[in-house]
Amino acid sequence: MTIKLAVAGGNRGARFDQVLGGLEDQIELVAICDPSDEVRSRWTDGRPDLKAYSQFEDMVEDPGIDAIFIATPMLLHAGQALTALNAGKHVLSEVIAAATLDECHALVETVEKTGLTYMMAENYCYRREAMMIKNMADQNVFGDLTYAEGAYIHDCRDLMFNDDLTRTWRGGGTGITQSTRGNGYPTHSLGPVAQWLGINRGDRLARTTTFVTKSAARQEWARSVFPEGHVDAQDAAWAEFTDSATTLIETEQGRVICLRKDSASPRPHNMALHTLQGTRGAYMSGRFDGEQPLVWLDGVSTGVSPANFGYKGMARPSGQSNETHPEWQPLRDLSDKYEHPYWKELGEEAIQAGHGGGDYFVMYDFARAVTGEIEPPIDVYDAVTWSSIFPISIENVKRNGEPLDIPDFRNR
Repeated sequence: MTIKLAVAGGNRGARFDQVLGGLEDQIELVAICDPSDEVRSRWTDGRPDLKAYSQFEDMVEDPGIDAIFIATPMLLHAGQALTALNAGKHVLSEVIAAATLDECHALVETVEKTGLTYMMAENYCYRREAMMIKNMADQNVFGDLTYAEGAYIHDCRDLMFNDDLTRTWRGGGTGITQSTRGNGYPTHSLGPVAQWLGINRGDRLARTTTFVTKSAARQEWARSVFPEGHVDAQDAAWAEFTDSATTLIETEQGRVICLRKDSASPRPHNMALHTLQGTRGAYMSGRFDGEQPLVWLDGVSTGVSPANFGYKGMARPSGQSNETHPEWQPLRDLSDKYEHPYWKELGEEAIQAGHGGGDYFVMYDFARAVTGEIEPPIDVYDAVTWSSIFPISIENVKRNGEPLDIPDFRNR
């Protein structure tokens, strides 16, 4: 079966054009939707058979479309996904899936009602390191998992304003945005961690709180862009924004997750910052481009932990005589044994796509899910659970950090 796919959102969607070319046996691109004449023209240039729509509502009525990839601005995702599902289309949605708890519940109910495939395109889950760590966690290599961290730190201040100095959706031009006082973009940091911990597959996110900083770097940027006296150059214009948000999540099984989201602080971009701690080892991602991800595994890596050898007369397990301090080793040292099968088989092709290969595998798995070969690896329950951190975090901040329960969307 070849899936006839439409792309909604021609700018972000264009990053997948190369991916679709590599999956032409599974997916046929049949339509593009974007309100911009220029964007639509770029897509149709040299492709006379590609249908082009300016209105999403018109496109979903096309009987020649099986599935829609929603790559529009974030606040449109849930509404467009609901429209597409109710029109009988399978949906692959960019992150985040929803911006309110009502949208989260509506997505679950509609997917259950229609029986159609819904998947969220969280490409960070498909990065090579993330998939390898998941493979190791699934095999209990780290022991009983207790703690994890994730961070998405990407200075996006240059995406806040259009050339005419109006605000983009990222700058708050359409209401709440990624930088509203909460954790507005949690899934890049949370998605891989949730998969490693088996969230919605044995454990679940139970409660959360979020704290935010003031909006300082964002204000400085605005003052440098706007003329003196402009309303958006005033501090009051950014009072409802934050530079950095820190979220804590407790799981039902007593694990703790710490997330950071920062899209305003000036610093080099790092694609993914993650750590994982278990009773038999730990993982730490590279902190900057070029730094290797590291692991330490009891009985595999060099040394023992604890290594407080200066304290004499302390009880230790019998036979532990190796007085060598533990040392991190490159994750790549273990790739022969723990590399994920996807990366062994398709890694060379995937790495040509965006986001460290993640864009390729997102589309690859969506095609497999639509044809019934697999269940969606990031299904509607994952999508809304991870995305619900956004609206809950806004409420956390309003309540001065009061922890709040995270809904169990599967067992409502």
